[in-house]
Amino acid sequence: MDISMELQNVHKTIGKKEIIKGLNFSIRSGEVFGFLGPNGAGKTTTIRMMVGLMKITSGDIKINGISIKDDFKGAIQHVGAIVENPEMYPFMSGWKNLKHYARMIPGITDERIKEVIKLVGLEKAIHEKVGRYSLGMRQRIGIAQALLHNPSILILDEPTNGLDPAGIREIRQYIRNLAEQEKVSVIVSSHLLSEIELMCDRIGIIKNGELVTVEEVNEEQENDQHVTVKLEVNDNAQAMTVLRDQLGLEVSEQQSILMLQIEKNDVPNLVKRMVEENIEVYEVALERSSLEDKFFELIGENTIA
Repeated sequence: MDISMELQNVHKTIGKKEIIKGLNFSIRSGEVFGFLGPNGAGKTTTIRMMVGLMKITSGDIKINGISIKDDFKGAIQHVGAIVENPEMYPFMSGWKNLKHYARMIPGITDERIKEVIKLVGLEKAIHEKVGRYSLGMRQRIGIAQALLHNPSILILDEPTNGLDPAGIREIRQYIRNLAEQEKVSVIVSSHLLSEIELMCDRIGIIKNGELVTVEEVNEEQENDQHVTVKLEVNDNAQAMTVLRDQLGLEVSEQQSILMLQIEKNDVPNLVKRMVEENIEVYEVALERSSLEDKFFELIGENTIA
């Protein structure tokens, strides 16, 4: 599998305080990687080191195999980024903003500008003044600007910040499109856990400058055989007797719904047993822990995210 970015034992010390404590992880080509952590965990510091806005104290970051420390110019040419809100000239049109930015980078043609405009879906509004753009449109023109030089990695810090649900959905679709169709690796830092779950292939969770975990977003759902079952039946007392006394299961009752934990493969037998005991089953629902559950389990419930 191709690796587009690799962090190798990255440390950052400011004064006497160690902010980042030996980060090791890699970003695969064409994936959306979610970077999560509570405030002050070191997300923005890490992103700033990735794009060269902050020096690495020790360790290294390699972009397409090129070291940021040894050949910054060679490495960073593969990266596009929006670290804060995208800044544009509001009195100029979207087209003129992109054209102005393109002058700073050799070799960007009008065809390439049109290509990125189409990619982010701004064809209709591109000749309007940016000052009239909605927040979502400004995020999209920012992404277009970051993509002009055809980077293989796009780094977005809080790309859905301040957007309404429709804008969030739009940005999510463009990010997925970039990864799947353009094979761009996208690194997304966000506080919106539900969005990260929908948008990303993998997530890395950082706490106190250390990487707590990196895992596939859907891995838990695919591999987790232990599930919580919500059972709605016509006779809770009889069902609880069967579940506890005959099957030896721990069961609780919440608002007339029976809750128990079993292996996923045992669910059909459980339903069969209920039917054999003449208990009418109205609903069987399986619950798996969400990314939010996982996040708080790893960083602690009382941490503000």
